[in-house]
Amino acid sequence: MMESGVPVCNSCGEQVGVNNNGEVFVACHECNFSICKACVDYEIKEGRKACLRCAAPYEDKSIDEAELKASGDRSTMAAHLNDSQVQDVGVHARHVSSVSTVDSEMNDETGNPIWKNRVESWKDKKNKKKKAATKAEIKAKKDDEIPPEQQMEEKQSPEAVQILSSVIPIPSSKLTPYRCVIIMRLVVLSLFFHYRITNPVDSAFGLWLTSVICEIWFAVSWVLDQFPKWSPINRETYIDELSARYEREGEPSELAAVDFFVSTVDPMKEPPLITANTVLSILAVDYPVDKVSCYVSDDGAAMLSFESLVETADFARKWVPFCKKYAIEPRAPEFYFAQKIDYLRDKVQPSFVKERRAMKRDYEEFKVRINALVAKAQKMPEEGWTMEDGTPWPGNNSRDHPGMIQVFLGHSGTHDIEGNELPRLVYVSREKRPGYQHHKKAGAENALVRVSAVLTNAPYILNLDCDHYVNNSKAIREAMCFLMDPQVRGDVCYVQFPQRFDGIDRSDRYANRNTVFFDVNMKGLDGIQGPVYVGTGCVFNRQALYGYGPASLPSLPKASSSSSSCSWCGCCSCCCPSKKTSKDPSEVYRDAKREELDAAIFNLREIDNYDEHERSMLISQMSFEKTFGLSSVFIESTLMENGGVPDSVNPSTLIKEAIHVIGCGYEEKTAWGKEIGWIYGSVTEDILTGFKMHCRGWRSIYCMPVRPAFKGSAPINLSDRLHQVLRWALGSVEIFLSRHCPLWYGFAGGRLKWLQRLAYINTIVYPFTSLPLVAYCTIPAICLLTGKFIIPTLSNVASMLFLGLFISIIVTSVLELRWSGVSIEDWWRNEQFWVIGGVSAHLFAVFQGFLKMLAGVDTNFTVTSKAADDGEFGELYLVKWTTVLIPPTTLIIVNMVGVVAGFSDALNKGYEAWGPLFGKVFFSFWVILHLYPFLKGLMGRQNRTPTIVVLWSVLLASVFSLVWVKINPFVGSADATVAQSCISIDC
Repeated sequence: MMESGVPVCNSCGEQVGVNNNGEVFVACHECNFSICKACVDYEIKEGRKACLRCAAPYEDKSIDEAELKASGDRSTMAAHLNDSQVQDVGVHARHVSSVSTVDSEMNDETGNPIWKNRVESWKDKKNKKKKAATKAEIKAKKDDEIPPEQQMEEKQSPEAVQILSSVIPIPSSKLTPYRCVIIMRLVVLSLFFHYRITNPVDSAFGLWLTSVICEIWFAVSWVLDQFPKWSPINRETYIDELSARYEREGEPSELAAVDFFVSTVDPMKEPPLITANTVLSILAVDYPVDKVSCYVSDDGAAMLSFESLVETADFARKWVPFCKKYAIEPRAPEFYFAQKIDYLRDKVQPSFVKERRAMKRDYEEFKVRINALVAKAQKMPEEGWTMEDGTPWPGNNSRDHPGMIQVFLGHSGTHDIEGNELPRLVYVSREKRPGYQHHKKAGAENALVRVSAVLTNAPYILNLDCDHYVNNSKAIREAMCFLMDPQVRGDVCYVQFPQRFDGIDRSDRYANRNTVFFDVNMKGLDGIQGPVYVGTGCVFNRQALYGYGPASLPSLPKASSSSSSCSWCGCCSCCCPSKKTSKDPSEVYRDAKREELDAAIFNLREIDNYDEHERSMLISQMSFEKTFGLSSVFIESTLMENGGVPDSVNPSTLIKEAIHVIGCGYEEKTAWGKEIGWIYGSVTEDILTGFKMHCRGWRSIYCMPVRPAFKGSAPINLSDRLHQVLRWALGSVEIFLSRHCPLWYGFAGGRLKWLQRLAYINTIVYPFTSLPLVAYCTIPAICLLTGKFIIPTLSNVASMLFLGLFISIIVTSVLELRWSGVSIEDWWRNEQFWVIGGVSAHLFAVFQGFLKMLAGVDTNFTVTSKAADDGEFGELYLVKWTTVLIPPTTLIIVNMVGVVAGFSDALNKGYEAWGPLFGKVFFSFWVILHLYPFLKGLMGRQNRTPTIVVLWSVLLASVFSLVWVKINPFVGSADATVAQSCISIDC
């Protein structure tokens, strides 16, 4: 860094030079930052009078000389510039333009000035901060002069006291007993395990040891599930205050823009009519139309999906104004017209009935057109699909096609029938080519992130599955009460809404609603670091998806001066003898960035600590391209924290750039799917994506409006439900076997709270509970068949322990239902399906996960339809035989046979055998009761005969048969004696 004893300028790269006294020129005496006089003059001329490194102001003498020189230059610049000054300015100008030149060489077409502008903006940060600090000091002095009463009046201005959301804690009268019982249950569990371990059963040692291991695992699983619910909270939003603050009358709306993502793959499995209803509900949301954009991802490149979206865009011209005129809910026409309520309630306009009838007729015609498209798409022509203009459809080969984008509605597109503007609607099908890994849904979502950033770049993103429609038109406003609240939004990465479903039978036989998870577990997580991301119904902060850290990210520790590690390679100083042995904060940050897997990609706040050279290197285009890909337009959009399309971008080139960012090779050698966007590596990309954000220090928020924000459809028959659970469990196993496992990932940063970590650990280890659960459900049948038991003869103390354990389990559940508002029926359905899923789908997920992750073998289970019934909830009785059904079916049969064998043995042995029998039968009935919904689904409707009748008939018939044989009423006592004596005769 030294040449002829004179240091080199960190700004222009030339020698610093000497001052009038012949000494090396030093601009800042605080940090001795190396910068030449020409660059100092340039900085002062531009209004930046502080050091670039430490922000200390330059000496007054230097400033006065520079200002005097600048004023003289402005008046007689052409005539009075001497040769040396021209040379200095030319050197600096070449340096400033060199970044743009390098950038233009790396770009395909022309260079982009964003990098120079970004550097200049960071140069200004220090001065702005200093000015802000000076203003704060002046304001503080003024406040001291103002009387306290007047200060209080000023602070109580309407805008200052407006809050957009608030936390409603659970009353202590409900929460304190709940916590006390949890502690008591822990104590009872400890005493229980002490008794179980110190009192083995020698006659059935194998059964005893297996049962103890299973019980210990169940206890650990309970701890992982229970303690994240230690501090549950509720939240309340104030939409009226949001409107009052950001939608003032007579002024443009200041609400933040939102990009909606809707993903679909196969229109034959995901009906286009359902997707159309989702899109229509989005276009009709109660939100400024210029702030809403809807992107539909067709990952199957199906012409049916494209044509359906064309019809949907046309029907939206009628549907959207109708919804907004009469404020109807929900705004998905299929579900609005299917409501069995008084649709005239709260409607006062006489024209409503007439227009509703006309709209319903238009919707029926729209359904006919969609159904006609579906019927046409059942069989693909040999030459492939052809568009209206006669050209072949580009997506005829769904695995080998170019990227496609079509904008249907928008700011310059078609207006509705009343002449009003409609939200933007964009069809997107990313490019697919053989030999590329496309990463399924996660890859499609990342493609939408890039396309939306190029075209609209809203600061917030809301993703929905194609079968989840907007049920509450004000749902976006609910989310904005958190994301636009200055007191809350700083470190919020996403707002998650609960999932609610339509079309589920009243009893919710297979716990499709997941009420316990969404109304209990998620509220508990909201009191820690926030709920997990569940894949749909979530509003993201776009900056969090880009890998940036939150504004409140704690500063990284400074390195000690005695550190001898190389700032670039991280090794000892001997490999880089020319480097300084001490580390400045920028070097510490770079080392920490490499070491901490959970660190943010870029923490813009930390860049303020860098010197000019390091700052320029970090924000160079090449460093961004390695992260975000080769698109200058997209990279510039990532630096716009408040969203919006950059002014420097030519609108006519946006579609071309959008096609570029959805290319199949765009993500190669970038951080997409690794550190930014939706994370790859698991079929449950939602859990992984939220986990990475929480590890970076972000928090999330759980929003539960009174009217459900979104509603979707759920598989209600047994086989489909089990396969859905199988996919979730498989994703958890994949995360467990990956580098992102919460057991060891993300400890370096210390930003993930330990209770939040417990919750994530529970989400990835719960499938492994299937192994002890299957064993524990088998033990009762074995005990009944062999006459052995896993518990020795109970003493009074042991009886009290067992009784205390059962009471604590019951009381914990009751108190949990009390503060959460969940019904006991929902709780019981959840308990039942925990066993059903555990002994079937979770068990197969464990083996499938190990085969896939360790051996590379991908197994699939065939689903075969057997029968179906007509009528309401006919799909509920659809029997689809699959391999997943084998384990629970076996457990039911084994336990039923065990009960019969147990009663038979008790009848043979007499009254003394009935006491031990009840303990064994109790556990066996525990298994049968939990698996009863499975048995009911397996047997179907059985000509409308209740399954419980069939079940009890089989049990009672078996027991009665055994009793009948034992009594043998048709044989007299004398005959019985003769028969017994004949048996003993040796013939």
